[in-house]
Amino acid sequence: MVLLGALVNGAAIVFGSALGRLLRRIPEGMKTTVMNGIGLAIVVLGIQMAFKTENFLVVLISLVAGGVLGEWWDVDKRFSQLGGWVERRLGAGEQGGIAQGFITASLVFVVGAMAIIGALDSGMKGNHQVLFTKAVMDGFIAVILTSTLGLGVLLSALPVFLYEGAIALFATQINRFVPQALMDGMIAEMTAAGGILIAAIGLNLLGLTKIKVANLLPAILAAVLLTALLFGLGLGYRS
Repeated sequence: MVLLGALVNGAAIVFGSALGRLLRRIPEGMKTTVMNGIGLAIVVLGIQMAFKTENFLVVLISLVAGGVLGEWWDVDKRFSQLGGWVERRLGAGEQGGIAQGFITASLVFVVGAMAIIGALDSGMKGNHQVLFTKAVMDGFIAVILTSTLGLGVLLSALPVFLYEGAIALFATQINRFVPQALMDGMIAEMTAAGGILIAAIGLNLLGLTKIKVANLLPAILAAVLLTALLFGLGLGYRS
């Protein structure tokens, strides 16, 4: 089943969020310390991912183009509006937490190499091991995020499933029109651009910055398109 890995990943986030909801009475001091630890770990993970690039200029241009598009489309506002709608549906008890939890968790779970590579493996090879591993990790992270940021974390299961599922379905036909060298280059630059976004999320969790990371999401698409352009022009990413 092509979508099995994506389904398990989404289910793990739901389960972790439900468990985190039950544990929301964790002392504030403990929550703060744990969230600081997670923030630091996410920053380090993002930096490691950023070094995967084969051409940093591609990443830089992608971030600039993605930032322009993100601000034009105001992606962050769209996320916030969706979170706000859910807040209103749930009532005042969750005010302020749904949008932040949804945005933060969606970005943490979606933007990363494991989501891309795992979904590709699911579609191309029928191997769900990477997404199963990611599901375990995301489940644990969902527990902590939900206990701190609220029920919005649970809603991130939907975009995670849709994102990974779409890649998996796409991957079933990918070998027909995308050369392996180009695919490797796309993954490298998407991972690097995503790593910088991940690092920004970590800095936000630490309270050091207030970067609208959602508005930088188009940078990942820009990295794919720019890599394909350079490949087509014979300027890199050849085997």
